[in-house]
Amino acid sequence: MIHPTHGLKIYMATKPVDFRKGHDGLTALVQSHLQRKPFDGLVYVFRSKRADRLKMNFWDGSGLVMS
Repeated sequence: MIHPTHGLKIYMATKPVDFRKGHDGLTALVQSHLQRKPFDGLVYVFRSKRADRLKMNFWDGSGLVMS
């Protein structure tokens, strides 16, 4: 579960992504397209092509959480 803290930054990809991607695929997108470090404690949000679903990646310090 993501426990938001004061000052939590959320980054959202503006282009849709293939929702067949798992942790590794979305982490690679964070590194290559967003030019960010995926294990920095920020929330990264991705949307489906139809914009009816979202996936979020978040590093909680012990593992990568995807919801």
